[in-house]
Amino acid sequence: MKAEHEFFATGDLDWVDAGGGIAEKVLSADAGDGTLTRLARWAPGTASGAEVITHEYVEEVYLLEGELTDLTLERTFRPGDYACRPPGMPHGPYRTTVGCTMLETRYSAS
Repeated sequence: MKAEHEFFATGDLDWVDAGGGIAEKVLSADAGDGTLTRLARWAPGTASGAEVITHEYVEEVYLLEGELTDLTLERTFRPGDYACRPPGMPHGPYRTTVGCTMLETRYSAS
């Protein structure tokens, strides 16, 4: 289970390198089951790779800033766009030319 947190200033958290041109601020997490809520900031020119992505958890993503292009769909998403992906749903790969920041939540489907 995630730890209890009352409102706190996320601006006080440092951006941490998550690899591949992505920095993150983890807002809450449970290392035991992979449950996670984070801010993810993709640097300009970042790509998720060349493969379509699937995973075994539910993922919700809300784009806060910038642009993110789905290379399979050939669509660019902008602030206010939202995705909810159940386990196994194919998505991506992605690329951003200008960079983007998103709120991402991952949790178990069970």
